[in-house]
Amino acid sequence: MSRIVMKFGGTSVADLDRIRSVANRVKREVDAGHEVAVVVSAMAGTTNQLVAWCQALSPLHDAREYDAVVATGEQVTSGLMAIALQEIGVDARSWQGWQIPLRTDGAHGRARIEGVDGDLLIARMQQGQVPVVAGFQGVGPDNRTTTLGRGGSDTSAVALAAAVKADRCDIYTDVDGVYTTDPRIVPRARKLARIAYEEMLELASVGAKVLQTRSVELAMKERVRVQVLSSFADASGDALPGSLVVDEDEIVEKEIVAGIAYSRDEAKVTVRHVPDRPGIAAGIFGPLSEAGINVDMIVQNVSAEGSTDMTFTLSRTDLPRAQAVLADLKPSLGYSEILADQNVAKISVVGVGMRSHAGVAATMFRTLSEKSINIQVISTSEIKVSVLIGADYTELAVRALHSAYGLDAN
Repeated sequence: MSRIVMKFGGTSVADLDRIRSVANRVKREVDAGHEVAVVVSAMAGTTNQLVAWCQALSPLHDAREYDAVVATGEQVTSGLMAIALQEIGVDARSWQGWQIPLRTDGAHGRARIEGVDGDLLIARMQQGQVPVVAGFQGVGPDNRTTTLGRGGSDTSAVALAAAVKADRCDIYTDVDGVYTTDPRIVPRARKLARIAYEEMLELASVGAKVLQTRSVELAMKERVRVQVLSSFADASGDALPGSLVVDEDEIVEKEIVAGIAYSRDEAKVTVRHVPDRPGIAAGIFGPLSEAGINVDMIVQNVSAEGSTDMTFTLSRTDLPRAQAVLADLKPSLGYSEILADQNVAKISVVGVGMRSHAGVAATMFRTLSEKSINIQVISTSEIKVSVLIGADYTELAVRALHSAYGLDAN
């Protein structure tokens, strides 16, 4: 017997028929003797509608009331799921974040989890009851409902799995696992049976949409084994489907490269002819940080005339705010102009095997060169190499690199 947390995303609970299908899937696990808790998202499209209503009434709405509104999507789904389970003979009860409680900080709309009390849920599971928990929500220091930001139900599920000491957290979505790259671009992409936390975190942070980044961070911190699988594939049978996100020690044969990720949500900014003096980088990136703008890749080119060009990348949605911040800084920084380019994409090669194998970056650079793809910016970490290229070359680059590292399925 195992203790399992099963999380179902919006497409998995999009209508009553899918909710009934999910309930039957949960019943199979209960009938197999497992202790089960369920975490649900809002039905597909519901959160977008709730957000739109808030913005239509007031673009500068009270974040506390925003949370009170958007958290209702998961509340509806959790109640419907409990009813569906009860209808097929499964003892179930819905739970809201404040009832557990799942405690967060007070940053409404983007709260971070500070603690989850799993004792009551464990007691109910041991009695044979299935808790159906509304994802994406918690309770803040002022006892008001908070939400965790978009994709927060994954984080809720992992936090709950850690709190109830689950053997595994199964995240059901509209894909059947983690692939070596996007199968829509590379039809021969392979599904990975296992992937290390660090690899999944890097892939999620550089564009892979399978799991939300914060959920992977939490899983790695708490050592929660996460399985990614599809709600729409038949999961009956002995072999566990999907992909397991686990500790690196659980992976016997480590691939040099686990996957290729890409992100088109990038913009490149170049601050031209900044005086080359101590503190200039802090003068640029400090105010950007204070404005809540996350900067990714950074390159500094020093010229002979005592000035420097500072190039960096950021999310495309942050570009207007970044330009406004930099415009205010022009008198103090003394730069000549700002150049912005949104026609770029970031391509990343990720794998824990890079630690012990040389030449991964060289293979990447050679492969792109053979395809006449110019590299604009380079960034590296212990298990990742990222490059910025023209957006028009995204699919060509992903396909070429996938083949170059031997990731194509036979």
